[in-house]
Amino acid sequence: RRTLDLKEETRIVYRNIVIDNDKHAVFVDETPCELTFKEYELLKYLMINKGIVLSRDKIMNQVWGFDYEGESRTVDMHIKTLRAKLHDDVENPRYIKTIRSVGYKFIG
Repeated sequence: RRTLDLKEETRIVYRNIVIDNDKHAVFVDETPCELTFKEYELLKYLMINKGIVLSRDKIMNQVWGFDYEGESRTVDMHIKTLRAKLHDDVENPRYIKTIRSVGYKFIG
């Protein structure tokens, strides 16, 4: 039997980015943004924790799960592709900021 998780936000909105959990879709400037499942989960985790610096390990554990045995470079590569799809600039980020030697944060 399926239970309803009331903690799950139906929509997460920041500036021109909308995550619609009911449709499992992301919109940037009202245009659908095609993301892989992990990119979607990564963006959602970053947006929910807007303004908080998240270590690569913390991101890895939350998005990939504790039993994932990949490298932390996996997070970096997914951040890179996510930035490209959001048209975010590494040098002058609008959304995802790199915190050297620590991890990333969604700018809030």
